[in-house]
Amino acid sequence: MTALTTKSEAHTPASGHTPNVAGPDDDIPLYESRRKIFPQAVHGRYRTIKWAVLIVALAIYYFLPFLRWDRGPDAPNQAVLLDLPARRFYFFFLEIWPQEFYYVAGLLILAALVLFLMNALAGRVWCGYMCPQTVWTDLFMAVARLVEGDRREQIRLDAAPWTLDKVVRRTLKHSIWLLIAWWTGGAWVLYFADAPTLVKELVTFQASTVAYACIGVLTFTTYMLAGHMREQVCTYMCPWPRIQAALTDEYALNVTYCYDRGEPRASVKKAAAARAAGKPAGDCIDCDQCVAVCPTGVDIRQGSQLACIQCGLCIDACNTVMTKIGRPGELITYESEANMEARLAGKPFVQRLIRLRTLLYAALIAAVCGLMLTTLMNRSTEGVSALHDRNPLFVSLSDGSVRNAYTLRLTNKQIGDRTFALSISGVPGARLDVVGDDAGKLAIGPDQTRELRVLVTTHDKLPPSASLPLTFQIRDVATGGTASVTDHFIGP
Repeated sequence: MTALTTKSEAHTPASGHTPNVAGPDDDIPLYESRRKIFPQAVHGRYRTIKWAVLIVALAIYYFLPFLRWDRGPDAPNQAVLLDLPARRFYFFFLEIWPQEFYYVAGLLILAALVLFLMNALAGRVWCGYMCPQTVWTDLFMAVARLVEGDRREQIRLDAAPWTLDKVVRRTLKHSIWLLIAWWTGGAWVLYFADAPTLVKELVTFQASTVAYACIGVLTFTTYMLAGHMREQVCTYMCPWPRIQAALTDEYALNVTYCYDRGEPRASVKKAAAARAAGKPAGDCIDCDQCVAVCPTGVDIRQGSQLACIQCGLCIDACNTVMTKIGRPGELITYESEANMEARLAGKPFVQRLIRLRTLLYAALIAAVCGLMLTTLMNRSTEGVSALHDRNPLFVSLSDGSVRNAYTLRLTNKQIGDRTFALSISGVPGARLDVVGDDAGKLAIGPDQTRELRVLVTTHDKLPPSASLPLTFQIRDVATGGTASVTDHFIGP
């Protein structure tokens, strides 16, 4: 494959060996075909955090559709449900109607602002811990280690000729991957229908073709992205690494190799001899453990790189090595560029987590949350909309009166029958007639809308080319809750 090229300072091979630093005039591929990476298992603080996030995230995703929430006898009892046929979104005690889609827009804005704040504080921390690609890739790599062994065993198995043992191990690994991918796709469609019912229909092959098609597509994409493409997704497909690079600053914490401590590199014995002789010796012993555990094959000692997802596994690996050789930990750590420069210059530095950028994001998050909370607290459970007849705009009757016709749509957002009284205001001497019904008793079923044909007539003299504001108001006979809408009454 012929690759486009770009300039870069370093190139990191996926084999795990210490890479050579490229010269400033060397051409580095802008895209490369995937090379196999076999990350080594590691234990430590950040690996524990990643396991905790993985377990909680997958437990929520896989089992949330089966959680029940009692909304009454005539309403779905699934806690989280995207009911597309009924055009409703149920989220525990909330029920979102199509005209309230601004709540969904608010959630998307809130998610973006939280992502910006996370980036301002700790770089690509989202990528390293909470991104779905990272979560499922971690799960797939754990399955690979369980079936094929750790890094060395996987490399040996990959290079070995095809034997019965290799066929069995590879078949078992890919079967488990496909099973996880299938359940991932199956769990997704459960959010769009009653989960227990849909599971029964899927098992008995009575579900719709759309359900099977969605599961098939999601199974394929999960299997390919988490099992085969992995770091290619983070490096080439995902736009966030490029976006966040433009949003970050020198005070954001990033996984950083403290080269002022680590250089010059030497083995344990050579470093000890150099220190005894009064010569400089770094703490890095060039063991390459930071590269071996990296899920994207990055050598963090070469500085910040596009493929680094800031997961912190290299920190755990390095700390383990430092403990074994009796050197201080955190040779690789979450550090800011400003602090690194201050330390090199011998100046004290205090991490500035609270600064204008983070305060602005926090203020915007608080404002969006406050606005959404206020609208939720003042959210009405009834609504009315009006559509004026366009042809004709008005009718002049034989007795000199003028009539306008409207189509009203009344909404009942409660899980229970309600009766509304309809009234009008704004046009002097106007009389309201509801076609085929009594204007004083407008019954609407639970969680339903009702369309009405209404006529508004006035005998009062109107000014030429009159266009008077006309307000329709509905009032709940039982609770007194009201909703209104304003249209116009047109005259000759």
